Amino acid sequence: MKNKSENNSAINIIRALRPKQWTKNGVLLAAFIFGYWEKSQNVDLGVSLMLVIPGVMLFCLASSCIYLINDVRDLKNDRAHPTKRYRPIASGRVTVPAALLTALALFIIVVVGSWILHPGFLVVVLAYLALQIVYSFLLKQVALVDVFVIATGFVLRAIAGAVVTNVSISPWLLLCTFLLALFLGLCKRRHEKIVIADSNSDQRASLDNYDTQLLNQLIAIVSSSVIVSYSIYTLWPDTVEKFGTNHLGFTIPFVMFGIFRYLDLVYRHEKGDRPEKILLTDLPLLASILLYGVSVITIFILQS
Repeated sequence: MKNKSENNSAINIIRALRPKQWTKNGVLLAAFIFGYWEKSQNVDLGVSLMLVIPGVMLFCLASSCIYLINDVRDLKNDRAHPTKRYRPIASGRVTVPAALLTALALFIIVVVGSWILHPGFLVVVLAYLALQIVYSFLLKQVALVDVFVIATGFVLRAIAGAVVTNVSISPWLLLCTFLLALFLGLCKRRHEKIVIADSNSDQRASLDNYDTQLLNQLIAIVSSSVIVSYSIYTLWPDTVEKFGTNHLGFTIPFVMFGIFRYLDLVYRHEKGDRPEKILLTDLPLLASILLYGVSVITIFILQS
């Protein structure tokens, strides 16, 4: 009976780490993928993979550390939330002391591992952790600022991937990353605003300062900005020179379809609360992402 209880405790702690959300850290691979095919950069495939993969793993642990702290911080509100109340900490399956001790252990592992991997990578990781802690305790309650912080976290992920593999990253790519993350964040806030309003449950303070119509307008603005920015990036003279091709423009339709499909899921199907789940479970969206990846790699291979 004791072993079964210990196993259940371990499983609940793992669930509290939110491993399903680790897919967000795949953003670290962006700089490596594009840097590898850039003519001006000599990227060794084997060496870079040995650096970027541990980097992704460390960022997964860093994000889980923040998830634990955030869940402890929001314990009261989560228990009143229609879905978050089932989380391990909110439901009581993981105690607050256990969550904090696990967070401390993860922090130590992340700091030591990042220092060993690359000092510059450690700086970016610490900046990410500091930003997220400030977000959890302060900025999370400030409307609009909260989604900007989330988007900045994705930019830091992209920068971390560039630092650990020692490649340069295009400012356009950082801009596209920021805008796409901002788009997903706004869609999530819209879903939370509608769902929580319908359930009459308690909500975070920032949601009181959001208006559904305003969110709709902001989503329209940012989604358009994502498409325009990515389109400019693929056809920009510096991009053409770096990769030796202007054929990246052929990937624009996949990006447009992905945005349109996500908007369809948000507005017609009332989804958007868990972008990491939608991106991996919706077949049309998943097909668009896979076709985008295949088309990019094919263009690079044919040009090399």
